[in-house]
Formats: sequence, C-alpha cells, structure tokens
Amino acid sequence: MSFESFYRACPSFPNRFISPESLEKYLQENLSEWISVVGQSYEGRNLYKLSIGTGKTRVLAWSQMHGNESNSTHALLDMLYSLEPLSTLFQDLFSKITMDFLVMLNPDGSLLWTRRNALGIDLNRDYLFCSSLEFPILRQIAESGDYDYGLNLHEQRTLFSSDGVNPATLSFLAPAMNVDKDLTPTRKKAMAVIAELAKVLQGLIPNQVARYSDTFYPSSTGDNFMKMGLPTILFEGGHFQGDYLRKETRKYYTIALYYALQFIAELKGSTEGYEAYFDLPENKESHYDIIYRNVKLNTDFDCVLDVAVQYKEEKLEQNPDISFVPIVVEVGDCGARKGWVEIDCTGRRYKSARLYPKLDEPMDFEIL
Repeated sequence: MSFESFYRACPSFPNRFISPESLEKYLQENLSEWISVVGQSYEGRNLYKLSIGTGKTRVLAWSQMHGNESNSTHALLDMLYSLEPLSTLFQDLFSKITMDFLVMLNPDGSLLWTRRNALGIDLNRDYLFCSSLEFPILRQIAESGDYDYGLNLHEQRTLFSSDGVNPATLSFLAPAMNVDKDLTPTRKKAMAVIAELAKVLQGLIPNQVARYSDTFYPSSTGDNFMKMGLPTILFEGGHFQGDYLRKETRKYYTIALYYALQFIAELKGSTEGYEAYFDLPENKESHYDIIYRNVKLNTDFDCVLDVAVQYKEEKLEQNPDISFVPIVVEVGDCGARKGWVEIDCTGRRYKSARLYPKLDEPMDFEIL
C-alpha cells in the first residue's frame, strides 16, 4: 500500500496557522497516551514530547523551532491522522522505530507567527549559548536519548527553486559538521536516507525536490548534532506554484516524513547508495513572488524598469489564517530573477501617489 494514496489532512487544523492552545487541546484529547510535558517556553506554554513506537531504531524529531514554519507540525499530525485507520501500515512502521517528537518547540513564536522566540532568539542558532529556555530542552534530550537519527523540520521562503524554473517544494540536507564539509560516516547515513526519499518524491513532484546548501554554521542545531554523531536530516518545505497557504506542500511534506521514517527503519544506519544524494540539484535563490516587467513611471523623463514584490506573512487577529502583504523588494533591473507571477506592463499605465515605488514598503501602486 502506498501512503500517498491514503493521505488525509487532519481536519482539526484546516489552516496554515496553528495556535499553541489548539495544538495542546488536540494533543490532550487525541494523543494523550503518547505525550508528556518536557518543559515550558519563556511565556509559560507547555512543550510536548510525543513518544511512539517499540522498534530498536530510535528517531528524534522536532517541529516549529521557527514559529512561522507550521508545516513541520502539520506533517506529524497529518501522518498520524492518515495512519489511524491503516493499522497494518501503522504497526509495520512503529514496530521498527521508536520516535520521540518535540511538537512545536517554539509556541511563543508560533502564536505571533514569527521565526524567533518571545525573547527574539533564533532557536536554530542557540546551540552554543543556550540562551533560550526552549532549545536546551531539545539539546538535553538529544544528548541523553541514544538516538540513531534526527529529523530537523523546517520551511523555506518562496525565493527558492530547484533548478531556476520549478519551485523547491521540498529540500533536504545532510548538514556539514565542519567548514571542510567532510563526508563522515554520520553524514553518509543521513545522505543515504535522503537519496532513497528523493526517488519516491521525484515520482510524485518531478523537478521540485532539491538539496539545501551545506554551508557550515557553527551555532546551528543540525551541524552540531552531526558533530555529536547524530545523523541529522534537515527538511525544508517550500513553495508549490499558486499555493501560498501551502496545502500541497503540507501534503508532500507529510508523505516525505512517512517515507523518511520507513527508509530509516530499512537502512538501519547503512550508508549504501549515499552517493545519489549529490544527484539532487542544489536550491537556487532565483524567484520573487511577482515581477512587474517594463513599468513606465510617471516621471518627466523616460523611466522604464522592473518592480519585484514579495509577500510578507502576518497573523492578524481578524483572520484565522495567515495574511499576505505585498512588499516592494526590488526596483530597477530584475532580469537576473524570475517571478512566480510575471506581469508585462508594456503599454499600460502606472498609478500611484508616489512617483517611484517605495522599497521595503507595502505595494501602493496599480497597473492600469
């Protein structure tokens, strides 16, 4: 049975935004046998660990260490919801692995839809200082849990493509443990899982799977977990054309999580086939959300240029989901980039109270 044919989005979370309160309620009402409180956030919200499975291969995973990356949490909830009626698949997977999953590591940031926590700390760069309350909980669990693999679940912006044309809907990384990016046995274990996973995903979303940059960051989680000897796989959920609420990304993210666990169970630490990891194209920062081409401004001299717009995501009280504010991010020659939407303004009129689009401000012009 193929998991993708049985995928179901958990109906309790129809929106991209997940409030910490709704998550806590759902965990307590539906998954109480598997959850435990492992600490609190700076603002006093509970941090939950979900522990499931009886298998010998131990996996540690965590979601939303960046608060505005909710598909990482959706993937867990959707996977368990999809497997609920499929006892054979469920039992097969969790008889092979034991998984500890820290669900929504940054609930304060998640409530505000911000990357950082309530103190402005990036939890993914807090490995050395451990300045936050939240990250040391993950680090202590990782260091004391004797895990075989780690899954570091994130999302990336719409700027990225897999090949300069198609969106990087899913990107993966076996992080480097030093600036030389040595191919250690630990890295190869993670690469082998990604290589197998990519084969499945390329069949589902061809040309939309990529490899994230392996630049070494001395203070980041994945790099240091690799250095510690824990094979760590970074997930980055990205853009799917026309899908800013990321419902399609959510689906394929969930599928990727399921198959990653399956391949972890099957490989059992083997590095066989890791070389295929390098066949994945590396992410390219190649796109803006919208590019208005050949815009003729209302100046007293001939001024024709491109205007690039990127959506800023905000959580507004009146909207149960995320709102998107178009921000002007580039004015001039945008020929080096593409737009997921491109509008040719040749022969059309630029209308605005300003002569020029204002950089880093909300879009306040029309093209008539």
